[in-house]
Amino acid sequence: MSKVILVVEDEVSIATLLKYNLERVGFEVLLAHDGKEGLDTALEKSPDLIILDLMLPTMDGMEICKELRSQKKNIPIIMLTARDDEFDKVLGLELGADDYMTKPFSPREVIARVKAVLRRFTPSSDIEEEDLENKTLQFGKLVVYPERFEALLDDEPLEFTPKEFELLVYLLENKNRVLTRDQLLSAVWNYDFAGDTRIVDVHISHLREKIEENSRKPKFIKTIRGIGYKFEEPKNL
Repeated sequence: MSKVILVVEDEVSIATLLKYNLERVGFEVLLAHDGKEGLDTALEKSPDLIILDLMLPTMDGMEICKELRSQKKNIPIIMLTARDDEFDKVLGLELGADDYMTKPFSPREVIARVKAVLRRFTPSSDIEEEDLENKTLQFGKLVVYPERFEALLDDEPLEFTPKEFELLVYLLENKNRVLTRDQLLSAVWNYDFAGDTRIVDVHISHLREKIEENSRKPKFIKTIRGIGYKFEEPKNL
């Protein structure tokens, strides 16, 4: 079954171009031309990914992103911005966007970004149940299934944005290693944010709120002053 991409873009020419190029490589594409229509479509159809313009009639991209996350809709979101838009990358990512592209962009770039995001957060249907269990990461009462995009704490499911989950998995896979902010930035965000380590701090804060008993006195994700972070398993778990 082909993946469904929702494009929320009020410029018809750009929306049409995106639809054509995404369908050409096998995606199913839904279109919405204003913010309210985009939000309603996202809530009703639950697409696999949203390409979301920042500046929209009726409701802007930031508002849509915030509303989807508040309703626990963890659909990956790629934000579109014009070069002259006053867009704070950190704020957009803090509100729940997973990536962003600046207009003008090439169709090849769009397709590459979409495939990269989907690849990171879509479990492969070819992986057997036994293999999924083998990939389980467990630390005391925290259990993470990377291939399923699932995590449990005290047997209760946790809700993460795709980027938060990717960061958590990377920390777990590198437990007891001190990771610099630049290392985390490179491993999880890959591009476009060189030197902008505030993004890492924001997402670490979100993770702590979700997995720590007391986010101000974290037991799992430790701050290594002047360097970065380390995930360690508390000895009393």
